[in-house]
Amino acid sequence: MRVRLATFNIENLGRRSGGALAIEARRPTLQAQLARLDADILCLQEVNAQEGRPGPARELRDLDIVLAGTPYAAFERACTLRKSGVGPLDIHNLVTLSRWPIRRSRQLWNEMVAPPGYRPPTSEAGDDTAIAWDRPILLCEIVIEPERTVHVINLHLRAPIAAYLADQKLASGAWKTVPAWAEGFFVAAVKRTGQAFEARLAVDEIFDTDAGALIAVAGDFNATARETPVRIIRGDPEDTGNVELAERALVPLADGADESGFTVVHGERRIMLDHILASRSLALACRKITIDNMSLLDETEPGWVSALRPGSYHAPVVAEFELP
Repeated sequence: MRVRLATFNIENLGRRSGGALAIEARRPTLQAQLARLDADILCLQEVNAQEGRPGPARELRDLDIVLAGTPYAAFERACTLRKSGVGPLDIHNLVTLSRWPIRRSRQLWNEMVAPPGYRPPTSEAGDDTAIAWDRPILLCEIVIEPERTVHVINLHLRAPIAAYLADQKLASGAWKTVPAWAEGFFVAAVKRTGQAFEARLAVDEIFDTDAGALIAVAGDFNATARETPVRIIRGDPEDTGNVELAERALVPLADGADESGFTVVHGERRIMLDHILASRSLALACRKITIDNMSLLDETEPGWVSALRPGSYHAPVVAEFELP
C-alpha cells in the first residue's frame, strides 16, 4: 500500500498586509507545487484565517481558494483552533489534509507542559512571568485501512528570533539594550524547546498504547537535524544512552541527504528546517523522500519583495512509503 506524506510551510497563506499579493495571484504557483507533491496526507503550516459570517469564528477561505479544483479539496481536514475552541487562529494555523478518514484530532497548547516561569531582569515588579507557546501542535489519527492507523503530528516551532518584550524596543524597532535583546532571545528559545518537549511527550503517549505505532512528526521545526528541538523529538539512543529505548526513537527521513537536502535558502546558507521524523516501523517502509527546492528563493530578500512572491520561501518535503 502506497502512502505519500508531505509537509509544506505555505508561507502566510492569506496575507493581510496591503502590499501583499492577492490569493488569486498566488493560486497558480501554489497549486502547481501541491500537484507535484501528489500527497495522500498533507501537513500545511502558516495558513491564515479570514473573517467570514458575522460572529467570532474566522474561516480558511483563502485555503479553500487554493485547493479548489484539486484532489485536496475533497480531503478530510483538521486545523488548529483558538484557545476558546471557536474557529481557527487569525494567523499561522496548522492544517492537516487526508485522503483517508481522520478518526480523531486534537491540539496541544501547553496541555502536557505548563508554561514555565522565570523572573525577568527587566521587570521592576519582580514577579514571575509565564512563557507560553505561541501556537499549538496538531495531532491526527488517520485510518488508512480498517485495522491500520497513522498518527500524524503537524507542528511549527517558534523561530529563533528574539521574542517581544514590552517597552524594550526603540521606535525604529531596534532593541534598546543588548541584555533586553538577550532576554527576548532566551524567551524564544524556551518557547521553541518547550514546544518540542510537548511534541515528544505526545509521541511517547502513543508508544505507551502501541509500541509499534506508525508515527510521523512533520512540519517546520525552525531547526536543523542536529539542533536541540529536533533532538528532543527524536529521542535518539545516542542522546538517551539507553539502547532499550531505541524502538521509541524517531528517524529523520532526510538525515544524511546529499547537498540537495535543504528546504530554506538564507543568505549563502542552504539549510534543512522542514522535517519528517518517523517511528521505526514507519521509517522502514520509506522508499523515497523528495524535496521540491529547485526554484527556491533566498528568504533574506527585502520585505517589500517577499510580499510580492507568489510561492513560499520553504520547500515542500514528501516521503513515500510502501506499507506491507
